[in-house]
Amino acid sequence: MFSHRATSQLLVAGLVVVPFALAAQTASPTQEADWRRANDAVGAFKRGHADVLKWEQANTSASTTTPGISSGMAIPTAEAAVRMAWTVHRELARPLSKLGPQNEQLIAQGRWTELDPSLQRRVEDAGEVLEVAAAGRKAWIEAVAAQQVLKHQRDMLEAAQAAYELGQRMVTVGNWSKLQLSPVQLTASNARMNLRRAQQAAAQAQANLVKTMGQTGLQDGFVLPDQLPAIPAQPMAAADLQKRGDAVRNQLPDAESLRNRALSKSAMNVYWAAHALAQDSQGDILKTREFITEETVLHYNGMLKSVWDLLDEVRNQSQATVDAIGAQRDFWLAEADLQWVLQGGEPDSFVNLGGAGGEAPAAAAH
Repeated sequence: MFSHRATSQLLVAGLVVVPFALAAQTASPTQEADWRRANDAVGAFKRGHADVLKWEQANTSASTTTPGISSGMAIPTAEAAVRMAWTVHRELARPLSKLGPQNEQLIAQGRWTELDPSLQRRVEDAGEVLEVAAAGRKAWIEAVAAQQVLKHQRDMLEAAQAAYELGQRMVTVGNWSKLQLSPVQLTASNARMNLRRAQQAAAQAQANLVKTMGQTGLQDGFVLPDQLPAIPAQPMAAADLQKRGDAVRNQLPDAESLRNRALSKSAMNVYWAAHALAQDSQGDILKTREFITEETVLHYNGMLKSVWDLLDEVRNQSQATVDAIGAQRDFWLAEADLQWVLQGGEPDSFVNLGGAGGEAPAAAAH
């Protein structure tokens, strides 16, 4: 499948001369000479634009590094985040030892439905162990997703700026009016605003993760994986969840049992909806958008599509990717809440599935 990043790099390389190539159709002799000098500069590479693209791809790592977050301790998985969160709370050493290594492993890995339903009744402060684990897992999920979104917002800004540069050059040579340039300028401005929002969201998510891990003042952020784990092909079955919920409620006092029943219903509904949304956004929508991008690139290379078509499609695919990341994040947050509820926990709220992919997940009262 054609790399979205490669498409973005193609635009950066190709737009070195495309604006002048388009403008040269009606340009004056002086303007045509400017175009030829630009084209000759790219032609100095053995295979012209192809070699420029190759160089850009070889140096991708330098342009994708997230600024503002210092290199520090790595948290490669949600399990590592949970274990680090536990170390902040020294009072949890006793209940963790009583839970034993097998139960500790199940909790850290997020396999809570495999725990003994009577665990909290038998082990004092087991509820706190689970609450801290849920907080650590969710903080890690949000930070990884925010970092992912930030990278794609940069791609969208890159495409928008390339379009604006093209438009400016066309105005300079008289092929466009300033009115024609205005929508392209607004798109670039919106892309800059979205990037700033994504930068702030990523910084906030890192700050929350730092706080959750008890590292405030010790480091600015953590080294995180490039992407969230893939969602499961199938959600947990209703019958299994109902059976699990009933087993837990049999261990709770009557008042808590009634409260948990209502919470479980809400948590399951959010979980199933989040899974369906994540599947749709990462399935048909994203795959179709990637196909359209691939075809647009091929048509562009065959001179059947304009550079504007290609720029628009790069932005469209980037937005679809951002939306898919948001849906994936929301699923894992909903899954964490559901597993906590099925242990008798009471989240303050559940994730709001109506939020935009590039924003932090909003809380929804249950």
